Amino acid sequence: MERFTISLDEHLAEAFDRWIAERGYANRSEAVRDLFRAELERSRQQAPQGLSCVASLSYVYNHHERELGDRLTRMHHAHHDLSLSTMHVHLDHEHCLETVLLRGPAVAVRAFADLVCAERGVHHGHLNLISVEPHHQHRHDGDTGAHVHLKPAT
Repeated sequence: MERFTISLDEHLAEAFDRWIAERGYANRSEAVRDLFRAELERSRQQAPQGLSCVASLSYVYNHHERELGDRLTRMHHAHHDLSLSTMHVHLDHEHCLETVLLRGPAVAVRAFADLVCAERGVHHGHLNLISVEPHHQHRHDGDTGAHVHLKPAT
């Protein structure tokens, strides 16, 4: 592990220490590592060529909205190659929360999320995207084909 030193003015250091305490970090080093990871991930996602990801898309929608359920189902089927799983929760008599786990090229995942969130009747859409890279490929006993494990890119 490499070490480096930074200097902060008193007010910034106090604000940072409050932020660390609010989030439950054990020390400044772990907080700084998480901030670096987040910023590196943000930078990596600005240049999406070849970037693979896993993602969670969550949104709330009114299931009484005219044909919205059918439109969402068609979108999901049209992008079935990205979808790993969907969880559907009824919030009240009108609103549903869906969370969709996605995997694939970041450009395609973002485009799908944008389509879903732009539908009339969809509210509070949010995409949490994490860049991944192939870790290693292997077979299990009895498998006919190999599969690739993914790891977070940062």
